[in-house]
Amino acid sequence: MLLRPRQKKFVDRSLEALNSFGNALGVAPTGAGKTILFSEIVGRLVKSKNTKTIVIAHRDELTTQNQEKFLRVNPSITTSVYNAKVKSWDGQVTFAMVQTLSQKANLETMPRPDLLVIDEAHHAAAETYKRIIDHVQELNPECLILGLTATPNRSDGIGLRE
Repeated sequence: MLLRPRQKKFVDRSLEALNSFGNALGVAPTGAGKTILFSEIVGRLVKSKNTKTIVIAHRDELTTQNQEKFLRVNPSITTSVYNAKVKSWDGQVTFAMVQTLSQKANLETMPRPDLLVIDEAHHAAAETYKRIIDHVQELNPECLILGLTATPNRSDGIGLRE
């Protein structure tokens, strides 16, 4: 897939931030193609380092859409789904539902991730997300974390810096 110049710049800057700081928050407006952008980022990291990646979202529809778009960008990378119906870690990239994954019994099945992608990252201050992030960091303190959102400012005033 061919990226627009602004999308290429977003991908390059996100990769630089991940390499420099270990985490990054990508902010782009609705319609900018955030799923395509993180798919390109993940694809580059998986191909270059053979990483295990987990992509989390707060709705089944987003999990499904993310996996479908990811496969359009990266057809040679294996994927799997972890939600209420299917619980598989078999893919190099696993698309997971936050509400399912955040349960203790499900967290205990998680393999050691190298990259965590948080779709709609403005939700990341919620307790369910924090449980996942904390567990990921316990499994691998060096895990890269990439969040993407169109709305980084939360109406409750809770910051995303932590």
